Amino acid sequence: MWRDWVLLAVFAPITLLEGIFRQDLPWRVFAVALTLGLLPTLLFRRTHSLQMIAIVFVATNLAPLFVGGDRVETNSMGYLLLLVYAVARWASGRDAVIGLSLMLVSVVLSLLYNQLVPADVAGGLTVLFAATALGAALRYRSRARARELDQVKLLEREQLARDLHDTVAHHISAMAIRAQAGLATAPSQPGAATDALRVIEAEAARALSEMRAMVRVLRHNDMVDLSPGRSIADLADLARANGSGPSVELDVSGDLDDLPPPIGAAIYRLAQESVTNARRHARHATRIEVRVTADDTSVRLRVSDDGDTSLIRPAAVPGYGLLGMIERADLLGGTCEAGPDPDRGWTVTAVLPRAGAAT
Repeated sequence: MWRDWVLLAVFAPITLLEGIFRQDLPWRVFAVALTLGLLPTLLFRRTHSLQMIAIVFVATNLAPLFVGGDRVETNSMGYLLLLVYAVARWASGRDAVIGLSLMLVSVVLSLLYNQLVPADVAGGLTVLFAATALGAALRYRSRARARELDQVKLLEREQLARDLHDTVAHHISAMAIRAQAGLATAPSQPGAATDALRVIEAEAARALSEMRAMVRVLRHNDMVDLSPGRSIADLADLARANGSGPSVELDVSGDLDDLPPPIGAAIYRLAQESVTNARRHARHATRIEVRVTADDTSVRLRVSDDGDTSLIRPAAVPGYGLLGMIERADLLGGTCEAGPDPDRGWTVTAVLPRAGAAT
């Protein structure tokens, strides 16, 4: 990563300056060369943490053999703490144990060779444990967030599978009705049975397509709630449920009559989440606008408010609600974006393909 090269660009001149101006540095040329030679280990500390620790362990413990047993080190070697942090942060459990054990063995060997006094050993161990604890804490935090993000995506898949179930049930119901009608009229109108078969064939093809989409979305074995979902017609409920918060203005335009149920349900849920977020977090907001427009190829949702964004500190990572919205839009082949407006307020924009085929 570019930050790793920045570290090398910073520590290399620092090491050279220390070699030039530090008067009490023993074995000056050898110490500076060793420090510079170990700098490239920073480039691979994330992907090869154990190997980098092993290289440092071997180099630092063999170096005294070339200078009459004296300890060879510079203050610039403090960057080696980044390797200790990296082992605890990114290495596998086994590699982390081995790498940290090598560092402890290195400290013990220094003590046995009388290169370190007990006070120095205690101070060194404290610094090592601090770097290890920081790496382990960030490792735990990262994995916990990854699990939470997976759970958010899983819930969105469950809800989308429920919506797709509604579509399949609709097609199968139509097939059953047409089959009954064909059987009832077959004795008197043979042609009606043929027409019914054509309708049944078309509905069966649509149902099969939706079932395949549902199987792709539903990727676990738990039972999900398959009760009927929401649709664009339910957007009016968001405008009526104002309570004491900002008013909700709804504007729906375009042809939405034959919109696939999964797309209609997704538009409703994206709007619902956006309105809920605006009511919770938009400071001094007086109005929330929900606009849905449709054309021949796509359906577009825009939810905006007039809250004061100067009171909102941008988050380093998106919230779970927004991540769920992005996941749902992505599953349906669309996009979802959110962010502050240039002047005032916050806007969520989603574009979903009218076909509604989950990918």
